[in-house]
Amino acid sequence: MTGQDLDAARGALALRILEAHADSLASQRDAETRHAARQAERTALLARLPPAATRPLEGRLDTRQFGAAGLVRAFDLAHALAADVCAALPHDARTAVYDSATSAGILAARSVNDALVRLADELARRNKEMQRYIEARTPPGAVSGTLAVALTVVPAMLRASADTAALFKSDVTASGMAYGEGARALFVSALAEACPQRIAGLGGGYLGELDTVQHERLLGKLRALAAHRADYANRIGTLQRLLDAAKGDEKRDMAAVAAAAGAVLKAVDAFTDALRAGETGDGSALTNAARYLGYAQRTEGAPVLDFDLRLEGMSIVQDKLFSGQKLRLSAIALLWYRVHGADGSLRLARTARRMAEPVEVDLRGGPVAGGFWQF
Repeated sequence: MTGQDLDAARGALALRILEAHADSLASQRDAETRHAARQAERTALLARLPPAATRPLEGRLDTRQFGAAGLVRAFDLAHALAADVCAALPHDARTAVYDSATSAGILAARSVNDALVRLADELARRNKEMQRYIEARTPPGAVSGTLAVALTVVPAMLRASADTAALFKSDVTASGMAYGEGARALFVSALAEACPQRIAGLGGGYLGELDTVQHERLLGKLRALAAHRADYANRIGTLQRLLDAAKGDEKRDMAAVAAAAGAVLKAVDAFTDALRAGETGDGSALTNAARYLGYAQRTEGAPVLDFDLRLEGMSIVQDKLFSGQKLRLSAIALLWYRVHGADGSLRLARTARRMAEPVEVDLRGGPVAGGFWQF
């Protein structure tokens, strides 16, 4: 081989070495590019996911936004329980629902009615005694024996008048339950809806317009009391004129009788002023007494339903990372009830508890099984 051939072989070998090195560099650059692309994809994916140090998201409970939604299930429970109670009520008479405020109102109304009769009878009796006392004092004569009777009856009469007047100052308040202030009213309305023919009265709330018959009776008794009061005031005036002309022990005796009679007159005036017969609406005790007496007459002799109800609605919002947000609704009701006879005897006592099956509501939409949306 000549020297020229040897140089050509060396040049071809060098060229192949350079080409191989270039291919190696190209392969390395491609690998680096692919690695960089994979790194970028990984970085982008990690950016969309929570950091590795963060705890996985859990379903959290939150009732702040949907707290009232559970009351829908509690509403359904109240209606279901009302149907059960209606089935247990006595079939031989209509039942009145017990309400403490209404019972207190009926008691006060009957006390007003009794006080009007009692005070009128008392004044009529005292008028007769006062007349005999005056007749005995008009001509000169012995001391009448009616003085002790006129004095000893005063303390009892004053206490009775004070007790009656206290009825107009008492307040009756109702405590709320978990459902809210309307839980009891809701259940009573559900009872009336389930079996209206079995309910004689709902207790609290609207008791009807003014019962004109009862109101006229009370006014008649008030007018009779006013007539006796006027006669008594006239006799006190007559006694006062005799007192001005009397002397010594007789004057002291007459002064004591006049003072006792004046105290009775003040007690009667305080009672009649508290009735506020000239006013209308809730400001008049006489008007309220007539309304409660009318309600008492409508429910006279009826069995009484007494109950206590705890009603709660439950709302649970589940919020998860991949499954989204869902709302579950449930409710619980605890009820005891008793039926008493008109004389207070126990006719029936039962307890009941109910828990509504949870209903799931997809906040993104979609139907809910059953009649949740309609009632």
